[in-house]
Amino acid sequence: MTTPRLLSCAVVTVLALTACTSGTSSDPVVGSATAGGVVGTAGGGGAGATSSGTPTPTGLTPEAYRAELDKARGPIREALRKLDATGGKGLDERLEKTVASMEEAVAGLEALVPPPEVSTAHGDYAGALRRLVAALSAAQEDVRAQEVCTGPAVLTGVQKAGQLSPVRDSGNALADLGDYRADVVPVKVGKERSRRLSNGKYINSEGRPGRAYLELKNGNSRDAVVVLVRGKKKAIRVYVRKKSKFRIQGVRDGNYKVYYTLGTDWDSKARSFTRSCDFEQFGKSVRFRTVRTSTQIRWTDWTITLNAVKGGTVRPKRIKPGEFPG
Repeated sequence: MTTPRLLSCAVVTVLALTACTSGTSSDPVVGSATAGGVVGTAGGGGAGATSSGTPTPTGLTPEAYRAELDKARGPIREALRKLDATGGKGLDERLEKTVASMEEAVAGLEALVPPPEVSTAHGDYAGALRRLVAALSAAQEDVRAQEVCTGPAVLTGVQKAGQLSPVRDSGNALADLGDYRADVVPVKVGKERSRRLSNGKYINSEGRPGRAYLELKNGNSRDAVVVLVRGKKKAIRVYVRKKSKFRIQGVRDGNYKVYYTLGTDWDSKARSFTRSCDFEQFGKSVRFRTVRTSTQIRWTDWTITLNAVKGGTVRPKRIKPGEFPG
């Protein structure tokens, strides 16, 4: 209960809301997997015959092989580019499409009989791509569990697991043998980071000419971004660090829904935490109202606790990433 402020001709009502439950934090898990590459040729690719007299497949000409590489290269590059540009909303569906698109392209490469002189390099290249697809497929579980929360974070995870460098290296080795275009990773993948904004940093805010305040208390082990929505307008977004509190001064009159996301490593471009993210809606709307009479002015202040506390009065609602008004 906040001590009423002493103002001439003013009466202040202070209300506090506390959460009954809260998400728990966990260490981020990076999806990774390994799988053996499968190459479409088992015996080299030149014309000839096996010991049993069965003819071996004839390898593609260099020109035809280049055309097949380009046919696979485009979809793989486009899939990785789209994944890199993906924030938290719809990430699971986009990753699924990425895996499906790459799977089709890699299967086509595995079915080829390359020119004999690049048979080994082609096998290394197709195998590295197959392991990358397997790693991306495994990362889907981490995305569904909200341990990995953005497209760039997915790529950082597979890079950390050692599945991107072999693709680049084998592609370069193949290109050196005959100007074959095999550069299929079109994005720069960063290292794992832990970016944070300062406590109380407004990500965006409308003007705040009111008399009331909203105090936010974050006792969680992860940072939070709180969003106040009035009607259909995202009125205020503010960053509240873990084990910290912040007071929003001058909140306009109106009814507000309060949303917040918890996580690690804030990506300002994606407007999302990249790892260990949860999304919740506070279970009660808060109303700010200023009443003026001839002798006094009354208004209401609120305090919201984002973490579970003993005696909490409001239970938050867990929501999907796509429902969060980021």
